[in-house]
Amino acid sequence: MRFLDRLQPLALLVMRLALGAIIVTHGYHKVFGGLQHHVQFVASLGLPGWNAYLSAFTEFLGGLLVLAGLFTRFAAFAICINLSVAIAKVHFHNGLTGNGGYEFPLALATLAFALIFFGAGPIAFDHVRAPGGGGKSK
Repeated sequence: MRFLDRLQPLALLVMRLALGAIIVTHGYHKVFGGLQHHVQFVASLGLPGWNAYLSAFTEFLGGLLVLAGLFTRFAAFAICINLSVAIAKVHFHNGLTGNGGYEFPLALATLAFALIFFGAGPIAFDHVRAPGGGGKSK
């Protein structure tokens, strides 16, 4: 299956693009359309209100970084934590599937988790900026 091995850079690109596009979209609406509502919602969960700013900007800026493949592991780590908190505090009590379930955030967190360990791959700014090709630990 050497052919499939050679397609791994494409797989990492697709993972990044899917995760980044979805996360940026969610963050955009919070940052540019409902930040105060998000602050109130986060506070209603028993968390400090400042966590809403951290969450919204992690989604928006972290998603942009993942899309570009820049500081991918760091951004994916932040996104994974953000989604884990969302699952625990918002979605878990609704069950895996159905309205408000945690299946979708779990799938996104899984993509972020994989990117933490695999990196952005060679089709990314991380690969260009790192000495010796970067993008993946040797």
